[in-house]
Amino acid sequence: MAKTLRVGMIGYGFMGKAHSNAWRQAPRFFPLKAHVAMHTICGRQAAAVQAIRAHLGWENASHDWLEVVESPLIDIVDIATPNDSHAEIAIAAARAGKHVLCEKPLALNVKQAQAMLAAAQKNKVVHMVCHNYRRVPAIALAKRFIGEGAIGEIQHFRARYAQDWLVDPDYPMKWRLDKNTSGSGAHGDINVHIIDLARYLVGEFKEVCGLMHTFVKERPLTAPTSKLQSPAAKAAEKKGKVTVDDAALFIGRFANGALASLEATRCAAGRKNQLTLEINGTKGSLSFDLEDLNRLKFHEVCGLADRQGFRDILVTHPDGAHPYVNHYWRNSNSLGYEHTFLHTMADFVNACIEGKPVHPTFEDGLKNQQVLEAVELSVKKGQWAKV
Repeated sequence: MAKTLRVGMIGYGFMGKAHSNAWRQAPRFFPLKAHVAMHTICGRQAAAVQAIRAHLGWENASHDWLEVVESPLIDIVDIATPNDSHAEIAIAAARAGKHVLCEKPLALNVKQAQAMLAAAQKNKVVHMVCHNYRRVPAIALAKRFIGEGAIGEIQHFRARYAQDWLVDPDYPMKWRLDKNTSGSGAHGDINVHIIDLARYLVGEFKEVCGLMHTFVKERPLTAPTSKLQSPAAKAAEKKGKVTVDDAALFIGRFANGALASLEATRCAAGRKNQLTLEINGTKGSLSFDLEDLNRLKFHEVCGLADRQGFRDILVTHPDGAHPYVNHYWRNSNSLGYEHTFLHTMADFVNACIEGKPVHPTFEDGLKNQQVLEAVELSVKKGQWAKV
């Protein structure tokens, strides 16, 4: 009889909702090596977390994360909290012998990430960072193409992650805009995703040269009650200082010699969640856009001269060749953002039973953090920085 793994999730906001859906649904699509019990959801506001418990599918609610981490009834701790609490919770969970899944970025800084990795390794628990985009079927297929040598030796990696939720200067202060709780802005929030994809698809970074900028230096502490505020009311608003970047860009070089160009911004009007990347090699190229996540574009140099150009590959064709999709629908029906989390949880659960590493591990999280900090050092010194 299959073992049951009981999950305790800390955090119940946007990521908590995405993770909850994945814990509920993954066992319904994937042949997991253990049953999953959504045992306890935890948040700081007792009434709020109790109110959302049943809606998200959890058996119990708590407002004390340490109680959850130390409970003998919990096997897995899923961390979906603001970044400043990742290290404390993950280290405590590892010491209590729990397997740990943690949202990105892994930590506020390299030092915290090193401590988290050390704790997980010392206590021999399975550890994973939730970089769900590695498990977009098109990205997993791109990884396979690269491994097979389909595009030859990689020369260029270009990626842009663009959102627009900070275009409005009246958008109020949130924890993501405070360096003490977030670590950094667009850089650590979304640039880290394409840093992780770059490392996954191409290899380790050798050196970087960056630029970071904050367009709106102060923001209201609370959301305006109306867009039609009088000038006097607007002038009387209490504002807080934004201490993180709105946009971050960097160029770089991989250890294998390939060149990199990465950009992340939360101030790109009209872009809700656009992640685009292109990889150019000596034999071909790959191109992907998260807003069209069921397709991968592939060009091969060796094709006939009158048929050159990018081939549009529908990655949801259920013929067994494309990663993950054989578990879903017939006739190539589309998958969505939420399915990337199902793939993450399914791989994580099986790794917990097998006692094997599952990437991206905390070591990957640490390496991503080292790239983040190298870019920040480059910005501060106005010169290239080694990773």
